[in-house]
Amino acid sequence: MPVSGRPGVPPLGVLGCAYLAGSVPAANLAARWLRGVDLRAVGPGTVSGSALYTVAGFGPLAVVGCLELAKGAVGPLLAGRSRPLLGAAAAAAGIVGHNWSPWLGLRGGRGVSLALGASLVLAPEGLAVLAAGLGLGRLVRQTGVGTFLALVVYPLVLAVRRGRRGLAAGATIVTPVLVKRVLGNDSRIPATWPARLCRLVADHDPEGTA
Repeated sequence: MPVSGRPGVPPLGVLGCAYLAGSVPAANLAARWLRGVDLRAVGPGTVSGSALYTVAGFGPLAVVGCLELAKGAVGPLLAGRSRPLLGAAAAAAGIVGHNWSPWLGLRGGRGVSLALGASLVLAPEGLAVLAAGLGLGRLVRQTGVGTFLALVVYPLVLAVRRGRRGLAAGATIVTPVLVKRVLGNDSRIPATWPARLCRLVADHDPEGTA
């Protein structure tokens, strides 16, 4: 069930705390501490759990994964049950801080783990949708596509369960995740429409564009 928060916290305080919590680059800090590696220099430069797993293994990934879920839950918990739209906006603020962290030169991750953490508080049905997309995507070795489909379905499921406010909340949460998929971290790659579409749907660049 959704967890109640502190409805007395002013909206700006909720949004600010959510952004600051999201901006903490836990995966990169762990990679630097354990292996002396900056994840921005690994593969496509995404500061994510998968990149951390590549350099440090499953143990650190499990710990940091829990921290990332907690980062996503901070804003919704502070907003409380009585302010679900503020909770969704705070979740988005946390994802923005994570995806474009000021501590990493406005680079970062994709924000899916934070969306999962926010959904744990705001909308368990959304959590189920995202988890199913990730799981099925991994099963068929198309995690990017599976996640994309889950992100598209996410606000629709919330709309069915919670009406217009659910649709608004769902769209608010998934928007920064989708935007980051399109923009990526590597500005050297030509931002053509086919490349952007490939990034959006598959979460990687077309072959031959690097």
